[in-house]
Amino acid sequence: MTRVLLTGFEPFGGEDVNPSWQAVSLVAAGPPPGIQVTAARLSCVFGTALEELAAAVEAADPDLVLCVGQAGGRTGISVERVAVNVDDARIPDNAGRQPVDEPVVPGGPAAYFAALPVKACVAAVRAAGIPASVSQTAGTFVCNHVFYGLAHLIATRRPALRGGFVHVPYAPEQVVDRAEPSLPADTVAHALRAIVTTAVTTREDLRVPEGATH
Repeated sequence: MTRVLLTGFEPFGGEDVNPSWQAVSLVAAGPPPGIQVTAARLSCVFGTALEELAAAVEAADPDLVLCVGQAGGRTGISVERVAVNVDDARIPDNAGRQPVDEPVVPGGPAAYFAALPVKACVAAVRAAGIPASVSQTAGTFVCNHVFYGLAHLIATRRPALRGGFVHVPYAPEQVVDRAEPSLPADTVAHALRAIVTTAVTTREDLRVPEGATH
């Protein structure tokens, strides 16, 4: 049975919930057939989140890691293509830390590509009737911090491991008083199951245009 580690985040930015953790918890409670899913909740704190991620990887010994985070304002599921080696926080994290132009890993490569078939994963989510796209940036907050940290862990310590990052929109309860796009947690969980299944069974990505013009 394939072992998969899913991570989500605690709430941040004054929110009461984080849809990434809501959805990840649902997938862990009802995983795709033939896949063993472990869920871990990460702190929205620079540095601490990477320590928690490393501990979760050590404990679960997974074949695949999919980290998930909130991207308020996005309209669908975003499968991230690239992680960059920079922390540049527009807002403080949950510990009040606000690094500016600091590397995630001093001396590390400028960027890593996801070790996932990102386009095939997007296609699988769309086939499930859920909006999805390839994203060319995971931002420079804690989500990118974790994505880069995961990629660096794979490159330096666990070369057989595969992994990547997915951003999800707000949950409906977060936007009842504002005009922002959202997706229910069970819909996001359905998308994550499609991504996990595709990532586990697909090694060669689709060769289709999913780039951005700006």
